[in-house]
Amino acid sequence: MKRTFLTSFILFALCSLSIAQTDPKAKSILAAVSKKYASMPVIKADFSYTIENPKSKMKHSESGTLYTQSKANKYKIITPSQELMSDGKTQWTYLKQDNEVNVSDVDNSANSLNPARIFSIYEKGYKYVALPDIKQNGKVFHVIDLTPTTEGNNFFKIRLTIDKATSQIAKTMVFDKNGNRYSYVIKSLTSAKVSNSIFAFQTASYPGVEVVDLR
Repeated sequence: MKRTFLTSFILFALCSLSIAQTDPKAKSILAAVSKKYASMPVIKADFSYTIENPKSKMKHSESGTLYTQSKANKYKIITPSQELMSDGKTQWTYLKQDNEVNVSDVDNSANSLNPARIFSIYEKGYKYVALPDIKQNGKVFHVIDLTPTTEGNNFFKIRLTIDKATSQIAKTMVFDKNGNRYSYVIKSLTSAKVSNSIFAFQTASYPGVEVVDLR
């Protein structure tokens, strides 16, 4: 169950407008965010996330590290229970406890939320509106709500909390139609230099791994 929640969260959250439907203030804030991340060829982010459903009192939390090369649609996510990675065409989900990797094609449909686009999710397919700023721990944060402009999504809203001083996304919340809330908090974020090989599963590095090809 936790494995399903984790994969769903990352594909929803970990995962980037119609001018007539945009809020000018929100548009200005998001333009600054885009400029900030565009200067980083590869982003490394340490994060924590929580999946909860207030109605059923379900809650699960975990931490991890994300590497993303958004221009090439590549990413790698490392958590205590699994690793997810993609070279832009293929996606691998490695389940540590089972020593099993599931292989699938990347979903490039309009309704998919790719982890490689987590820092640019707002750029296409959403209308957005700025809510009042909030103050936490001596910092000021912008709050922006995104709603999808296309049909067929399992979620109805994404809320971005953005550090006003740095123009960096501090928190992403996804609200789905089943009452689940997916919260993704960025603990630290830097520009990183890594080998392209980290974005593809290297079978030789996982002795005895079972490969399940779902393509």
